[in-house]
Amino acid sequence: MQEIGELAARLREFAAERDWEQFHTPKNLAMALAGEVGELVAEFQWLTPDESRQVTGDPEADARIRAELGDVFIYLTRLADLLGVDLLEAAADTLEHSALRYTPESYRGSARKAPPLKRPENR
Repeated sequence: MQEIGELAARLREFAAERDWEQFHTPKNLAMALAGEVGELVAEFQWLTPDESRQVTGDPEADARIRAELGDVFIYLTRLADLLGVDLLEAAADTLEHSALRYTPESYRGSARKAPPLKRPENR
């Protein structure tokens, strides 16, 4: 399995070989990421909750969803690399923050939104 850092390096090289760094600004990458997330969402848009859980049973749908997830991950990884953000660290920080906001005692089985909690300063 490839590490995120290795993927980021491959994406950097891929963009450099094509002289695409000029287009890979944070704004453009964020917009491309949003577009790819939209394409992923479209795969689920009109499905019932049960149908959405079973979608990978259809080989064609599975291939489309897998491709969209790949696109989302590539753009997210490229954006994070460009901004110098360690995605695993950012995810761990967010999970830690969410654990404080959504305690099991208060939120088990609930989808309600927690009130804002002041986030710790950046490292």
